[in-house]
Amino acid sequence: MKKIMIEGMSCEHCVAHVKEALENLGASSVSVDLEGGYATCETDKSDSEIKAAIEDEGYDVTAIE
Repeated sequence: MKKIMIEGMSCEHCVAHVKEALENLGASSVSVDLEGGYATCETDKSDSEIKAAIEDEGYDVTAIE
């Protein structure tokens, strides 16, 4: 399970964009926590691929654990 810390999400539309970006990468069990500012998912993609997908949507990835 990866935990991705994300800045710039402010509403449910942001949550949907991030969730869709991760699902389009092939991630499963995607969950986005707006208040916590993070997403979790199961994926075999590299951290750089995850970061690029989310940043292409206009959000900043600050950490991936």
